[in-house]
Amino acid sequence: MTDTTKQRTTVVIPATIPVRELAERLAISPIELLKALIANGIMAAISESIDYETAALVAEDLGFDLLLEGAEVKPAKAAAPAAPASEEPEVPAVPEGPVVPWYLVDEPADKLETRSPVVTIMGHVDHGKTSLLDKIRNTRVAAGESGGITQHIGAYTAERNGQPVTFIDTPGHEAFTAMRARGAQATDIAVIVVAADDGVMPQTKEAVDHAKAAGVPIVVAVNKSDLPEAKPDRIYEQMAELGVVPDSWGGDVFFVQTSASTGTGIDELLDAILFTAEEFPPKGNPRRLARGTVLEGKVDPARGVAATVLVQSGTLNRGDLIVVDDDFSKVRAMFDHTGAEVKTAGPSMPVEILGLNKVPSAGARFEVVKDQRAAKGRSGDYSDSHARVYNVIARPLTLEELFAQAAAGDVKALNLVVKTDVQGMVQPVVETLEKLSGEVKVDILHASAGDISESDINLAAASGAVVIGFRSAPDGRARRMALSKNVEIREYDIIYKLSEDVELMLKGMIDPVYEDKVIGTAEIRQVFNITKVGRIAGSLVTSGVVRRNAKSRLLRGGELISESSISSLKRFAEDVREVREGFECGIGLDDGSVLQVGDVIEACIRERVR
Repeated sequence: MTDTTKQRTTVVIPATIPVRELAERLAISPIELLKALIANGIMAAISESIDYETAALVAEDLGFDLLLEGAEVKPAKAAAPAAPASEEPEVPAVPEGPVVPWYLVDEPADKLETRSPVVTIMGHVDHGKTSLLDKIRNTRVAAGESGGITQHIGAYTAERNGQPVTFIDTPGHEAFTAMRARGAQATDIAVIVVAADDGVMPQTKEAVDHAKAAGVPIVVAVNKSDLPEAKPDRIYEQMAELGVVPDSWGGDVFFVQTSASTGTGIDELLDAILFTAEEFPPKGNPRRLARGTVLEGKVDPARGVAATVLVQSGTLNRGDLIVVDDDFSKVRAMFDHTGAEVKTAGPSMPVEILGLNKVPSAGARFEVVKDQRAAKGRSGDYSDSHARVYNVIARPLTLEELFAQAAAGDVKALNLVVKTDVQGMVQPVVETLEKLSGEVKVDILHASAGDISESDINLAAASGAVVIGFRSAPDGRARRMALSKNVEIREYDIIYKLSEDVELMLKGMIDPVYEDKVIGTAEIRQVFNITKVGRIAGSLVTSGVVRRNAKSRLLRGGELISESSISSLKRFAEDVREVREGFECGIGLDDGSVLQVGDVIEACIRERVR
């Protein structure tokens, strides 16, 4: 008992002290202190003050002794700042952080400073995301400005007790993940909005999954809490089932009850964001050339190309030479969210810039360089360097690449996005897949019922995942997006076949399967014998398209006569690459000896089906 007493630290505090200040004096996390207060039946906000007796009670549980300021005996005043040498100080475990963001690569640690957090609002479409953003803007941004008018530039900075918070004004996890798919991680904290009168909806779960996949800390705003039918406790239960456990239940996620109509809880929400940022402090180096992300681009009829950019490290100055993808130009002017012209913008500051030559895409990275030579080199290398970086971060792995990397010990997880036809099949499919984890772990990023959507493809593209559809297929737009982003989609009808295939995937035993796909048919109307060339089928293309060098199947009366390939294709006397439906052509086959009038030629291509 005596040894334990020697190791306790004594800290001096006043008769009343704010919770935040007490956490600082004890050198512990505010969240850890809040948990200890709740465990003792004391519900206090971080900004509220508690008396000495309450503080002493909680501090004792945490391993500290408190001394009231002004008391005659002050044994621990000099020793208070130092942690006991014999053991590590009791601090919360630091979670494993994400990979170093691109804008901090090669930055010396001693040059980095904490910057203000950048926040994206997510949640179900009718739960008040935009209304909440508008309320924050009106109460915390426009107040005191000329006319109370703000300039819509896609982002704005609000303040709480002199501490800034930047909000990206494009609510929704689709925009959030679309930017991630380009390798841009503009958000430091995600606020998930859930309506207290409605509850967790499928889009809420999607937002949580997208935030978790990005490794972004979450704050939950329980909105519409002023309504008579509001049931915030039910929201806490539903979110806890998703693995988002409220701080009041001993979890590590702040839940704040808000009302976008009355403004209730706005200050508490900003406090929660700031406290979360203390736990996961975003960093930047304000003394370097600026780097950051494009939030949106447009053409202004009066001013030309305008782009809203978020500075993530460094300082952007008017007149700087800025490179965005393969374009470079000088920043002619900069405006903040109030419409005021500014000369500089530091880390976490959103600004609208003029002077670009072409409209940049949302999620594009920008970087300031010293001179035109460097700008030309950087923009010229774009396809080689930036595109490669995007691919490394965002491009999904094919299964062959995954297995090659797994064999080399570089990949520890197979990321999957799972969609099923009905809600009742989600849990059985997820449990089946998770049981297959071995050396390569199965990591389900998102699982829900419904068609495979563009949102699912975006998540897979941003996280390097394969999409699994159990009796669920992609719509046309999702399929096109999957092709353009190289996202692999696997579709299954039988659960044991899905289980068997994924097990084979994990063992690296699965081989790609190819099938012939008919792309066009032609009917032979006449057969010509041409010297030194052979037999040519004068044909009419009756469907699709016939291409030179495509595989061919010759059918007679519906029966297969021969298989070869199309060696030549002519329109009149000219060689052509392809002939479409309704046009006549001359077709030469590698095996043309069997051609007869009335035969049908099917042009085929080999297509991978798995």
